[in-house]
Amino acid sequence: MRLLDDAPPDRVSLAWLIGRLGKRSFGLLILIVALLGLAPAIAMLAMLLLPFPALQMVLGHERPSLPDFLARRSISTPRLSRLAVWSIPILKRMEVLIHPRWPTPFEVTKRLVGLTILLLAVTLIAPFPFNMLPTLVIILIAFAYLEEDGLLLCASIPAALLSLSITAGAVMATVRTMGFLEGSWTRP
Repeated sequence: MRLLDDAPPDRVSLAWLIGRLGKRSFGLLILIVALLGLAPAIAMLAMLLLPFPALQMVLGHERPSLPDFLARRSISTPRLSRLAVWSIPILKRMEVLIHPRWPTPFEVTKRLVGLTILLLAVTLIAPFPFNMLPTLVIILIAFAYLEEDGLLLCASIPAALLSLSITAGAVMATVRTMGFLEGSWTRP
């Protein structure tokens, strides 16, 4: 809520929000995009957008840089305020489980999180609902990063590896099946 104290009275742009969040802006941007990715109609958009902040994290940028058409996107300040009031009780309940612990070196963590999300974002090309697992893992990682929860981050990395393994297995099975089918088509 303190963030909204110095918000412009009419509208808040995504660039303004990212500027105010500082080092946490990556986590918030990734969380928002991943949450949008849970909607079947928007999942492909999330797959296209997530690699950009993830790559910027890997490269060590201080905050995400967005294309101008995205940075100018805005929401009315009263609507953002209502959203904040609605989400605060949910976030307080989540803070029982997700809170700062097991501090990690921030720059190393940022690069590891960026690399993990970049790899998971590639797997989002799978059609809905098969992209749900990587999307949920990305959300888990984003919460761990936002709250600087090293314990949750340590738990989310094996979840990411599991998700990547499942995707790799599905791709390998598809390739083998296609090869089998291809071979059976050429036989007399």
